[in-house]
Amino acid sequence: MANFWLALLVFSTMLRAIVVQPQEPTVNITILHSATAEGAVCLDGSPPAYHLDMGHGSGLRSWIITIEGGGWCDKISNCYNRSNGRLGSSTKMQLQQPPTYTFGGILHNDPKTNPDFYNWNRVLVRYCDGSSFTGDVEDVDPDTKLYYRGARIFKAIMDDLSQKGMRNAENAILSGTSAGGLSTILNCDKFRSFLPENARVKCVANAGFFINAKTISGTSYIQEMYNRVVTLHINSTLVPAYLDPQRAWDHCKAQISNCTLSQRIIIQAFGVEFLKTFMGVTPCYTRGYFITSCHTHGRIMWTNYWFNTISLTILDKTIAEAVGDWYFDRVGFHQHLDPYPFAKDC
Repeated sequence: MANFWLALLVFSTMLRAIVVQPQEPTVNITILHSATAEGAVCLDGSPPAYHLDMGHGSGLRSWIITIEGGGWCDKISNCYNRSNGRLGSSTKMQLQQPPTYTFGGILHNDPKTNPDFYNWNRVLVRYCDGSSFTGDVEDVDPDTKLYYRGARIFKAIMDDLSQKGMRNAENAILSGTSAGGLSTILNCDKFRSFLPENARVKCVANAGFFINAKTISGTSYIQEMYNRVVTLHINSTLVPAYLDPQRAWDHCKAQISNCTLSQRIIIQAFGVEFLKTFMGVTPCYTRGYFITSCHTHGRIMWTNYWFNTISLTILDKTIAEAVGDWYFDRVGFHQHLDPYPFAKDC
């Protein structure tokens, strides 16, 4: 099991209020060409990539690595389609002009919006393998020329960052959103192995804890989908598209206030089932959770959501404050819970 993890689990749409905030920095892409020698490549065989904004001052020996989200590919046809876009090819990432990434929320460089981590070495790892960085298949698919090498990509990028100073880190966080959040959970212990023994190392999984729940029709879609991912490499899970051919859930999924009474009952029942998975979690200073019933998904890189005067709060704390307190052990066990049935837009 991972030594340290914090599940930040939130559902919904982004806060809509307009506020004045510091400009979010854009960071250039780094293509890790040397990784191809180790077979660490994206689905299409192109080298992996990341974005690095170097730390300064008191943050020189502190690192935060955030893994990009983007679902999974569980069939050869899905992976082939992915390989023709930025979620399966660094070549396609570079077609964006300029090939930069906006660093907001937990990666922001302004102390007003990211007080605990603003001057750390901040990294965004691009997601291009479709398996949450777990795949490691030696053979290349002879028909599609696809590579399933996510685990190698993770190692290659961590090795490269180690050479750039991470091996001397005093503080380090691995984080990620959605598929990147699941990758954070699965790779937390591995990440720890790249850091000095005396370093403070913790992992923050945002919207990456997916329970084995039934769909609206009672099928085991999530379990079957993950079985296919595992089989291939070594999206809405409650309402997959094939179960909603009339698209009756589209407006509800876009904004909770659009949901009918029956849809709200289904969502609230899922929330109750979700919370049951935490019933056996005993107090421990190394872990915690921040769970809201807001209808959103993966927002720790959104500045308004992370730390702002209009950010959502639980027990008068924003997500940024809760994570900072937990990481630096400023208080004890972190149990931030906004219970159902109060599913709402935020």
